[in-house]
Amino acid sequence: MTLTRSHTDVLALPGAIVVGTDGSSVRNPGPTGWAYVAADGTSACGGLVEGTNNIGELLAVENALRDFAGRPLVLQADSAYTIGCSTTWAAGWARNGWRNSKKEVVANVEIVQAIYALMQERRDSRTPVFFQKVKAHLTDRTVWPLNVAADELAGQASARASRGDVAEVRTAARA
Repeated sequence: MTLTRSHTDVLALPGAIVVGTDGSSVRNPGPTGWAYVAADGTSACGGLVEGTNNIGELLAVENALRDFAGRPLVLQADSAYTIGCSTTWAAGWARNGWRNSKKEVVANVEIVQAIYALMQERRDSRTPVFFQKVKAHLTDRTVWPLNVAADELAGQASARASRGDVAEVRTAARA
């Protein structure tokens, strides 16, 4: 099973890692940033000149799933929308030709499809992931430190995107 019932189920597996994800938008829509920060110190962020906060949130999850392929993951996210798109809703949308209940094309369909494909790869390889809903916009690093750090990086990425700099920045795990 790709999705697990608890984060402790995932963390008990060899190679498991916790990754905080977040997105940011200077205006909504407007310059957008995404970021993830992993417990081992690995991080990545990037931006778009034009996007939304939801796009940033989804891109953070997509990049984390891709960059930690093959590793059991606990993905911390403060966006119920992103968690829903990544877990429950995508399968139904896929069955319905990527249309929602209003028969409209799903918002952010390309990113949702990419996440869905990555989740299917995890299912097929039996590499679990657990999405952990965390409180948004905290500044206290003692509560959800990875999400707070991802929020800061995503904000920096959206600020850079407002100046036209959409380069991705990646750091490796601490030794």
